[in-house]
Formats: sequence, C-alpha cells, structure tokens
Amino acid sequence: MIHPTAEVQTKSIGKETVIWQFVVILKNAILGKNCNINSHVFIENEVHIGNNVTIKSGVQIWDGVSLEDNVFVGPNVTFTNDLIPRSKQYPASIEKTIVKKGASIGANATIIAGSVIGEYALIGAGSVVTKSINNNEVWVGNPAKKVGFITNNGELLSLNLISKSTGKQYALINSELSEND
Repeated sequence: MIHPTAEVQTKSIGKETVIWQFVVILKNAILGKNCNINSHVFIENEVHIGNNVTIKSGVQIWDGVSLEDNVFVGPNVTFTNDLIPRSKQYPASIEKTIVKKGASIGANATIIAGSVIGEYALIGAGSVVTKSINNNEVWVGNPAKKVGFITNNGELLSLNLISKSTGKQYALINSELSEND
C-alpha cells in the first residue's frame, strides 16, 4: 500500500511494504518486503532497506545508509552522511552507515556517519552515536556510552551480563551472548 500523498519514485519495493502519507522515496532506493514506512519520512537514492523494517515518522535516511532486516528506527531519528558538511560543497565520497539485523534505535537518536550498529543492539532515545556499536550492546546518552547488553529476544542485561529481569548470568563468547547453565 502506498498512500496517495506519498511521492515514491523507486520501483524496488518488496511485497506487503506499507508507505504512509507525505513520504518521499527517491528512484534508486531499495526497500525490502513487509516494511512499515510511517508518515513524513524521506529516503534518498543510495539507501538499502531490508525486510521487516519499521521506520517511524520524521526520519530522513540519506545516501550511504543501509538498514538490514528487522531493524526498528524510532521517530525523528537522524542519520548523517557527511562528516564535514558545507553549503553547496559536496564530499568526494559519502560515509557509509550500517544498521545490522534486529537493531533498534530509539526516538530522536542521532547516528553519525560511518558508524556500524551491531546486530540486535539497542540505542536509547535521544542518544548521539559517534562510533560503531557491537552486537547486543545497549548504548545511551550524549555522547552515547555502553550501559549494558540485550539478548536477541530483548532481555536487558547489566554490564556484568546479568539479566535485569531474571537474575540469570550470561556469557559473551566470540561476540555471541549465551546463557550460563
């Protein structure tokens, strides 16, 4: 479904993707299947969006940004792609930003160009991410700092890898979280 007030120039849209009112998507953008693109979103040309992605209202996704499958982008999240912006001066190349599978970015967060947000990572609302984030890490603040971990199923863990809800101990082995027996 594409709302009649949306301006969608791309033909690369997966099945069951919903695009709401006042969205602009440029012609070279690629969107996967079963995505939900909320109102007032702008998606530039050199953008790749995976399957099952949710992008809430007021988000602009600039050239060089890739969102892998099952990513959540909260309202008014800001991505950048030029580390030294100047009016009418365009960079020779744009910085790439990748948000990996299952990651979630809270409302009003800012993601500085060149960052990689790891799989299932969680970025808190209002955070400013100035560097890459590893898989399953939780970062909050300005500048964002690591405050814990999160399982692929959304269970919050302390920095000591202890579940905040169950008290179970986890281990980080080869960048993968696993529950201790």
